[in-house]
Order: sequence, then structure tokens, then C-alpha cells
Amino acid sequence: MRATLMYGAGDVRVETVPDPVLRAPTDAIVRTMRACVCGSDLHPYRSMHPSATGRPVGHELVAVVEEVGPEVRTVRVGDLVVVPFAYADNTCAFCREGLQTSCPHGGFYGNHEVGGLQAELARIPFADGSLAVVPDVDPASASDALLHSLLALSDVYLTGYHAAHVGAVGPRTTVAVVGDGAVGLSAVLASRRMGAERIILMGRHTDRTDLGRRWGATDVVAERGGEGVERVLELTGGEGAHVVLEAVGHMPAYEQSFGIVRPGGVISRVGVPQYESAPVGFGSLFGKNARLAGGPAPVRAYQDGAIADVLAGAIDPGLVFDTVLSLDDAAEAYRLMDSRASLKVSLRP
Repeated sequence: MRATLMYGAGDVRVETVPDPVLRAPTDAIVRTMRACVCGSDLHPYRSMHPSATGRPVGHELVAVVEEVGPEVRTVRVGDLVVVPFAYADNTCAFCREGLQTSCPHGGFYGNHEVGGLQAELARIPFADGSLAVVPDVDPASASDALLHSLLALSDVYLTGYHAAHVGAVGPRTTVAVVGDGAVGLSAVLASRRMGAERIILMGRHTDRTDLGRRWGATDVVAERGGEGVERVLELTGGEGAHVVLEAVGHMPAYEQSFGIVRPGGVISRVGVPQYESAPVGFGSLFGKNARLAGGPAPVRAYQDGAIADVLAGAIDPGLVFDTVLSLDDAAEAYRLMDSRASLKVSLRP
């Protein structure tokens, strides 16, 4: 099969590798309908040390089930499925509490043990727990728009949803979203669905912030750093936002977040942190009685409801995909996203 490997910073290649095989009776093999490049994939794309063997990459996928192990009970060959970015048994104590990304038997894609999902085929551990079946949809007749909205449920939309959910977004809340990437825009859409009274999107790329306005942003702040903080405080009468959804992962975004959070408010981080420690002292969180939440989104906990919303036409998260390329053009997909020429690139086999 064809699969994407990263050999170092800026070095992405699509190569022929062995097809995956069932290794456990609870595994499934799936065939790709749509995969994509994630903003978090750009971190190693910019910083990975050279590797002689390359590393499989990709963790977002909509696929058709090709083969199942003898102990798989709820997934059948031919099912259209959404693959969450982390696999889990969905039966342990943490999974039952809706924290599938903390499953002690689970893990993440993008390594030689499990492989990456930017590939023609993939092995999915714990298929019953990991795969979300899309009911009553024939994969052969699924439209690009539907496939892209389903693909957004493998990570990006539900990561934005998770930020809003653990931040307790609701009516009468002012939300500030830091970052106009696909996750930040998804957080805008989720916040609107949760009834936020006001949504301030902090971003400076008008093609992206226009989508943010379409999805419910009431204000756009293009300034960054101290100027951005001042502008948000001005918009909120000096009070700040009840909930700040940080969707970037870099220290300046975190610093901006604690500058605009309201006393008693919450910062919910879902941008993968590119730092080991962050200030929580008097001048950041403590003095404001502010709280810190967020983490890797347990998207499997939210997928069934989100799939129903997509099928009913209640949400259209696939609009974040503004470019579609062949899997063989994965290197170009990375280049386009790294240069911000594309918001999010879908890969078809």
C-alpha cells in the first residue's frame, strides 16, 4: 500500500510499504476514504530530527471496514466508519468516564507499532471501542461534503468541541477563541451550538475569520500580544472573557489567554503545548481565581452524537477543508498548510 512517512523537518514522502495485517482478534483493517493533515502534524514537520527509517504519520480518517478479527462484535465489513485520533478499548474505567485518550490499553497513531493514518489502509486496535460506525450511509454514494464533515469528527471539530465542553461554555458566557486554525474555528462553531452569548475570535487571516463569522463569531480581533489583550478587554468593558479557548499550543497564545480571561474564568487548552511549563502564579491564573482545563480531546466520547448532527445537517464542520489532494501529493499538502496557503487539506486515496 501507499503510506506517508516523515524523515525529518520538511521531508515528507509517500512510499510503498507492506499492507497492515490483523495482529489481535480485536483488530480491524480499514480502507481509506479520506485522510488529512492536522495542524499538530506541522510541529514535527518544522522540528523533527532526521531519521533513516522515517516515521508513519497521520491520525484522522474516514474509512470502510475491510476485515475484522474474530472477537470484533459491533463493526462489520463494509461499514463506513470515523476513526478517532486515539484508539481505546472503550470499556476501562477512564473510557467509561469519557476519557478515552487516557485509556491504559489505548494509544496514538503515527508510529511503527500501529502505523499512521495518512495511508491507503490502516490497522485499528480495539475496533469495537475505537471505530464510530456511520449508520445508513452507503460509502459508495457518500458525497465529498459528507465525507469531509465526518472526517472533521475524527479530530478537529471535536477537539474544538472538547475545549468548549470542558470550559463550560453556555448561555450568558463570553467566549474568546485564540487561534484561527481549523481547531479554533471548530471551537467557534461548538461554542455557538452551546449557546454562547458572545464569541470573540482572535485571528488575522480574513479567509479564516470569515468562516469564523459564518459559524457564529460576533467579533474578530486581529491584534496579537499586548495589543490583542487590550482590544479584547476593550470589547468586554475591561472584564475579559468567561471562557478562553486556546487552540494554538505556543507560549504567546497561552500568555494572551491569561491576559484576557475574566476573574473567575477558565482557560481551556487544546492546542498541543510546545512548551514544558507555563505560568500559573499570581500574575497569570492565581490572582484572577482563574482555572485551567483542557487536554487531548476524547473524541470517541462525542462522536456518536456528532455523527447524528452531521447526518441531520445541523453542523457542517467539513467546511474547514479548503483543499483536496491525492495521497501521493501529501508532501504538497504539508507545504500548503505550513505556508498557510491552505487551512486544512483533505487527502483522497
